[in-house]
Amino acid sequence: MGVSGCGKTSVGEALARRLGARFVDADDFHPPANVEKMRRGTPLDDTDRAPWLARLNAVLRHAVARGEPVVLACSALKARYRAALAERLPALRVVHLAGSFELISARLAHRQHRYMPPSLLASQFEALEAPEDAITVWVDGSVEAIADAAERGLRPVQS
Repeated sequence: MGVSGCGKTSVGEALARRLGARFVDADDFHPPANVEKMRRGTPLDDTDRAPWLARLNAVLRHAVARGEPVVLACSALKARYRAALAERLPALRVVHLAGSFELISARLAHRQHRYMPPSLLASQFEALEAPEDAITVWVDGSVEAIADAAERGLRPVQS
């Protein structure tokens, strides 16, 4: 989880490969109305997000029922969004890809997203409720270094 441009897709794909898991990008599940709203530079509100989050939760629950490990890349900026994703999924783990506004803004200046304009970054940082119970990984390194840190954080604690 994290703001646009933090590396959710790149790191998520790398992490899924390492874990032998299926990668799911939440961006692929937005209804057309949400995509169009973001394309126009308008932030989504909770009403826009609710069916999207419910659909993602269903995808995750279906995978768990089949015994299929999944890495989901999703902004999940607020605690209530993460709670909606985790509903009936007690083993769900969250990796927060964190970085400064300046770092993420610089990254966004060098990439082209299919609908998310860089102008929405400030609203994402405003909405962000950094989770206290997540594995937080700073995104100031390479994709592989970030995936390494995420994988280490996901390993069970050895006693």
